Amino acid sequence: MSEALIRLDEGLQAELPLALFLAGPTCSGKSALALALAERLGGIVINADSMQIYRELRILTARPSEADEARVPHALYGVRPAAQPGHVAWWREAALAEMAQAHARGLLPILCGGTGLYFAALRYGLSEIPPIDAGARTEARGSLVMLGPAGLHAELAAKDPETAALIAPTDGQRIARAYEVWLSTGRGLASWRRGTVLPPPPWRFRAIRLDPPRADLQASAERRFDAMLAAGAEAEVGALLQQGLDDALPAMRAHGVPELGAYLRGEMTLAAARTQAIANTHHYIKRQTTWFRHHELAEDGHLHMIHAQIAGPAQLSESRIADLTRFIRDAG
Repeated sequence: MSEALIRLDEGLQAELPLALFLAGPTCSGKSALALALAERLGGIVINADSMQIYRELRILTARPSEADEARVPHALYGVRPAAQPGHVAWWREAALAEMAQAHARGLLPILCGGTGLYFAALRYGLSEIPPIDAGARTEARGSLVMLGPAGLHAELAAKDPETAALIAPTDGQRIARAYEVWLSTGRGLASWRRGTVLPPPPWRFRAIRLDPPRADLQASAERRFDAMLAAGAEAEVGALLQQGLDDALPAMRAHGVPELGAYLRGEMTLAAARTQAIANTHHYIKRQTTWFRHHELAEDGHLHMIHAQIAGPAQLSESRIADLTRFIRDAG
């Protein structure tokens, strides 16, 4: 590692290793800040976004560019094909492995993303559910196609009413997940989550949460989607559709994929697809913001809030980076 990098204090290596959470809604500027901090502190940026794991969706998920990935180490970006759905247990195991490797190399793990459940899985632990039988998964996905979300929700309610009561009848992905757990294990998802738990890992966490004004995020989402279109998002979705994947897969529900898919099939105009995709992103920003405001990412005194949007490197002043560096280095 270059001597020009500011190294972590010896105190950061005491008892438990330190990792940084960098979280917030989409378009808040997480990636730009993570890059700057990784350069300053000698860190690795580890993806904590459930859609940026898919290799086919670099444009529509706003993954770091190849140039950014060359500036500092990055991990868990574009590591799974769209045909293989990621899940929080897989991500947790993969992230912990990357964190351990980073610590061994003297790098600060910077977990950057907007998927709240990923951060919670590290901070609080995770229920341990046995591996799901492939046949159960196939049956659940087939039932979702045949019955639709509401119909499969009714089937789930008859077998596992406790879990069904926690899931909206329109949420096909979560309904199918709960149904496959019941088929594979004979036990409901809610019941499993009350049982054996993978404990919080032996790490100390500091967190930086970006919480810009909603109007700024919404305006940025509109500009970003137009930039994605200009960068080739339409072709990216076209290539994804050629795989003939199940529409229930998470990658097929990434923002912009259903809308541009409908446009490519001649089911709506490009203008209508653009409007719908932006509106759905606005709704997602609201859900993300609400989640982060109701879940603690770190203990009192270990969370730093930023109430402004970071639109790019120009907004990362030396004084701001210095303040954040002190916040991280002072972890004790």
